[in-house]
Amino acid sequence: MNTANLQLEGVYAALTALMTALRDKGLLSQEEIDQALAKAEAGLVADVRRPAEVSAANVEAICFPLRYLRMANKAAAEEPAPSFSVLAARVGQSRPRGQTV
Repeated sequence: MNTANLQLEGVYAALTALMTALRDKGLLSQEEIDQALAKAEAGLVADVRRPAEVSAANVEAICFPLRYLRMANKAAAEEPAPSFSVLAARVGQSRPRGQTV
């Protein structure tokens, strides 16, 4: 596996922990976190300045972190907390077959 992928897994875990802390301290609700992440994702998908050569599959890859964090936010109440692998699989399963951005 590419070491960059492993480093990104650590970054996702760190961001998930920060989201959880914000929610647990009452600074942001689960819904507010989801709305912020959804807005960021929509901005990435609608980026009109992205070169035309960037494929739909690459845009999906660009959006993965936001979709992962949204999934982690929704899974916050699960005990034990789902692993990276479980959440990443859920992200993949949440996209209807054949759907692109």
